[in-house]
Amino acid sequence: MRHVIALDVGGTGMKAALVGTDGEMLHQARLATGRERGPDAVVASILDFAAELRAYGERCFGEPAAASGVAVPGIVDSDRGIAVYAANLGWRDVPLRALLAERLGGVPVALGHDVRTGGLAEGRVGAGRGADRYLFVALGTGIAGAIGVDGRVEAGAHGFAGEIGHIVVRPGGIPCPCGQHGCLERFASAAAVSQAWAEASGDPEADAADCAKAVESGDPRASAVWQHAVDALADGLVTAVTLLDPRTLIIGGGLAEAGETLFTPLRTAVEHRVTFQKVPTIVPAALGDTAGCRGAGLMAWDLISPTDPKDPSEVST
Repeated sequence: MRHVIALDVGGTGMKAALVGTDGEMLHQARLATGRERGPDAVVASILDFAAELRAYGERCFGEPAAASGVAVPGIVDSDRGIAVYAANLGWRDVPLRALLAERLGGVPVALGHDVRTGGLAEGRVGAGRGADRYLFVALGTGIAGAIGVDGRVEAGAHGFAGEIGHIVVRPGGIPCPCGQHGCLERFASAAAVSQAWAEASGDPEADAADCAKAVESGDPRASAVWQHAVDALADGLVTAVTLLDPRTLIIGGGLAEAGETLFTPLRTAVEHRVTFQKVPTIVPAALGDTAGCRGAGLMAWDLISPTDPKDPSEVST
């Protein structure tokens, strides 16, 4: 059975899958990155993990994987196949595509940015399926995005497209590690809401999920914290809508797990801010933590059997 290897490398763990021609995840596995052992050990873990998946696929499906796709965090040069920089993994200028191709017997390898890869999957086979223009936004520790156009994700001239978390929404506001002040992710990420609610509630262990529960129970302090984040998020999204005119806004990440506690006020806030712009459909992401693997699988299949991105399920065998 034809299949590809898909890897989604995170700061602390890796998710992997063997993906069939119809996009089905035939086998799934997880492994710690081992980042505490240093960047070289992380790379070695990725290569070993991929080799184990290749061997498993050959045993179970009678042939080795036809290609591989890998999604990694940080700055990624997809064209050259280099993982340029990732603060949480400690690496710089890792020729990951070449290393994986060598370890996997010379099969084609696609390398992508983790959020853009997840956004690719959401656009093709998830919440944005059928939308010709969409913006995927992940609200996690930070905020990042993926700009989808006709089933492809735009990386930008230098690989930085979609960095919506660093739109300045509160000029002169909280300093951001990027060097600016008042960036969106300092107000509307899951980490920002967690910090704000911990301070407002007096509980240092409280997080964004606790804040959402408190909002649902009618706590006015939580409602104030939550609305502050929603307003900042709406400001950033309307800026993106003005520039990109997406048909669909897909919101994922930890903060989106609050469901309508987030989406109802967010839709209202966006609608109140637009003037001439068309309000896109605002929907929750559909693929959860499988988005990265699914996107990596799509990238791998694209290397060997390019498809019409508007109908990604039709992959030639």
